[in-house]
Amino acid sequence: MKKYTYSEKKDTRSGFGAGLHEAGQKNPNVVALCADLKGSLKMDAFADEFPERFIQIGIAEANMIGIAAGMTIGGKIPFTGTFANFSTGRVYDQIRQSVAYSNKNVKICASHAGLTLGEDGATHQILEDIGLMKMLPGMVVINPCDYNQTKAATLAIAEYEGPVYLRFGRPSIPVFTDPDQKFEIGKAWMVNEGTDVTIVATGHMVWKAIEAGEQLAALGIDAEIINIHTIKPLDEEAILKSLQKTGCVVTCEEHNKFGGLGESVARLLSTELPSPQEFVAVNDSFGESGTPDQLMTKYGLDTINIVEAVQKVIKRKK
Repeated sequence: MKKYTYSEKKDTRSGFGAGLHEAGQKNPNVVALCADLKGSLKMDAFADEFPERFIQIGIAEANMIGIAAGMTIGGKIPFTGTFANFSTGRVYDQIRQSVAYSNKNVKICASHAGLTLGEDGATHQILEDIGLMKMLPGMVVINPCDYNQTKAATLAIAEYEGPVYLRFGRPSIPVFTDPDQKFEIGKAWMVNEGTDVTIVATGHMVWKAIEAGEQLAALGIDAEIINIHTIKPLDEEAILKSLQKTGCVVTCEEHNKFGGLGESVARLLSTELPSPQEFVAVNDSFGESGTPDQLMTKYGLDTINIVEAVQKVIKRKK
């Protein structure tokens, strides 16, 4: 198992804020819109340096999406910012009609996704957003794993022409990827090569997968770990190549098991390479109030859950 270390923990939303600021410095067409959560989305640096390109919409998320869509007609590259629940569920009609249907160059940037929003509870957490957004034709869906990758993804989508959903979170997690990495939309990152099982993880679950890989190595299980930061378009080639070697897969995501990364992988395998699969994801449930760690444990998203899923899927392979 390849050894990964870290010297600090940072929230992925701060990676977005840093990336947005740098994107604004590079391209004068980058603009930012926020639904009264500038501090939570870490948009302060952009707003301070480019006040003429920052629009505080207030608690009017549907209007924010409509305004952003309109701004693309004049050549602007709008980044919208609010919580993931309000970025998707609250404004799905506006995204579908005004952004996706007409293929507008809007970057929908969503913080506080998944259970790790924590104490704010089920009404603010969302575990369905990946499914909602990946079903929209032409929508790119990205869920990076740490601060550095989130910053790199933010810079990459500023250069991409078309609608994008960028998902990130609030908790501080290990920073373990290269600060100078080149982010390629739709290209998976091989975290660790192995032969016994494929672990496909996204977002905060990538570090959990690395921890699981270390525990599995101590048990004599050689895990191949793939970071799927781009859920749509899915890097089908990377997944199929891995499964041809390992013969089984565990998918890991901070999302409902219905509609997320796991189902995308299952669809691919059902048509191309039928293989045993286990899901580490929330089991058809809303969240609740609690600390991020408490919730990840209660809803089965801990390192031990990945280890147990791997042991189970390997037995099925045999």
